[in-house]
Amino acid sequence: MTPTKQLTGYYTMMRAEFVRIIRIWSQTLLPPVITTSLYFIVFGTFIGSQLAPIHGLSYIQFIVPGLIMMSVITSSYMNTVSTFYFAKWTRTLDEILISPMPDWVVILGFVSGGMMRGLIVGVLVFFVALFFTHLAVHSALVLLLALVLTSGLFSLGGLINGVFAKGFDGISIVPTFVLTPLTYLGGIFYSIQQFPDFWQKVSLANPILYMVNAFRWGFFGVSDISIWVCFGVLGSFTLAAMLVVLWLFRRGIGLKN
Repeated sequence: MTPTKQLTGYYTMMRAEFVRIIRIWSQTLLPPVITTSLYFIVFGTFIGSQLAPIHGLSYIQFIVPGLIMMSVITSSYMNTVSTFYFAKWTRTLDEILISPMPDWVVILGFVSGGMMRGLIVGVLVFFVALFFTHLAVHSALVLLLALVLTSGLFSLGGLINGVFAKGFDGISIVPTFVLTPLTYLGGIFYSIQQFPDFWQKVSLANPILYMVNAFRWGFFGVSDISIWVCFGVLGSFTLAAMLVVLWLFRRGIGLKN
């Protein structure tokens, strides 16, 4: 298959996913914006006004990067896992797999769809946050890199979940019992420097902590963890997830009902 045809196949998958996201915007884009707005109102405005600044930032400024990242993580993951499992359930995945497209193009098509939704939601939440507080941009490059790597990682994670899911209930187990606890314990609402040494070390086992801190550094130049460590962890997890997905596709594991 020539590179031009590979590009055409990838573009076709991306276009179909973009049209789907926009067509059902009330399900794909609106809910995370409304949910995050409630966080801004309740935690940022009502509760945050009673709390002391953290790292020299007002509480609502401190939590904005984490809340944007939470929306990106959830949207990227859920888009990929739901799209992939639905394609498997309706047998349209079979048609994609028997096409001459290489595995990596198929994977990139599904993952890019999740990244696209995650990035759109992230941008929307960012603009909503501007109604509640002032946001600086310390490094646009760090912000963009953190967003792209995080959305890519969780799109890959959603693809892995979709491969192993045996039913529609299977696509909600990981978000409910893994993603939600890790997200809320990922430094969105607090700084780990407020913890005793033991709990600081325990918190370092949570990969989402590094993503949130990298994103916060991109906004304000402050972080609980070295920015190089953050991107080292984020890059390592992304590479590992990519290798796992490639291995699953080449072995054909979970690609058929």
